[in-house]
Amino acid sequence: MKISQSFLTLIILLFTIIAVKSQDTFSIVAVDAETGEVGSAGASCVELSVFELPPDFLGVLFPGEGAINTQAYYDSLNQDNATARMNAGDSAQEIIDWLVANDFQGNPTIRQYGVVRIISGPGGSAAHTGINTDDYKGHRTGTGYSIQGNILLGPEILDSMESNFINTPGPLAFKLMAALQGANVAGADTRCFGNGTSSLFAFLKVAQQDDDFGFPSLVLGVDFLNNTGSEPIDSLQILFNAAFPPVSTNEIEKLNIKVFPSPSNNSFFIEIEDFQNLSVKFYNLEGKLLFDQKIVSQKTEVHHSDLNSRGMIIYQIIDDKGFMKQSGKHILN
Repeated sequence: MKISQSFLTLIILLFTIIAVKSQDTFSIVAVDAETGEVGSAGASCVELSVFELPPDFLGVLFPGEGAINTQAYYDSLNQDNATARMNAGDSAQEIIDWLVANDFQGNPTIRQYGVVRIISGPGGSAAHTGINTDDYKGHRTGTGYSIQGNILLGPEILDSMESNFINTPGPLAFKLMAALQGANVAGADTRCFGNGTSSLFAFLKVAQQDDDFGFPSLVLGVDFLNNTGSEPIDSLQILFNAAFPPVSTNEIEKLNIKVFPSPSNNSFFIEIEDFQNLSVKFYNLEGKLLFDQKIVSQKTEVHHSDLNSRGMIIYQIIDDKGFMKQSGKHILN
């Protein structure tokens, strides 16, 4: 029997929709009432590239207003409805109540949501964990944040994320990254226990108060195939460190590090006035280590063939104690 191309396309589409609906495991949405920043971060043990979705798809940011994460049997139509209720001015709890009462498929018991709004005082966060989502499941809410997860190793994953978020000082992005690191244990999403990782994809994004909707200032994401053994949260941390190098401007000027030319064609140079006891590491945008070498002269040439990569890469200058002195981006043509 000959099967038409349109029928095959329909079968593939239905399979994809069913698979996507079971995604998403642990995540956080949060706001900073003082700066107006809003953010979202999360991870899951799903081969996301199969579905051609970006790693940050489950979070929606509303600059200066709030944020929503929709997960556990994710459905984009429920996410669209959540967006509409946020735009209508509903409170965090009103959005949750509306979503539960108006689930697209009439089954809110398999959904999980986290919602935050910038308001004064408590009450700006709310969450929903359906009774039929996969164990371990649960959520934690507090002033300015909501953390939720399912298919988890146990309640300690949520507790650790919450503790890291609350006790990490600094901008919202740093608190979100710390929250994810709280879940950086093998099998945080139990489906990834055999892989030796917490998850297969991870993301973090933050919108400033004056950002346009849909275009947050910071978007970081990584995704891997199963059985690679690569930890997405570690890879995300590498990208995060490149975006926020933990050095002061004075320290950068003192080191006087130059990486040129950029873009480069066949090779480029790293020039460091005081190169003693330093090494350089190169990573691709998935956080994979490409090359690691000790710097033995003031001017070091790096050949593209040593990196086996194209496009944008991340470099980190490390001292002999393992502390990062500077990081940045370089483009390989």
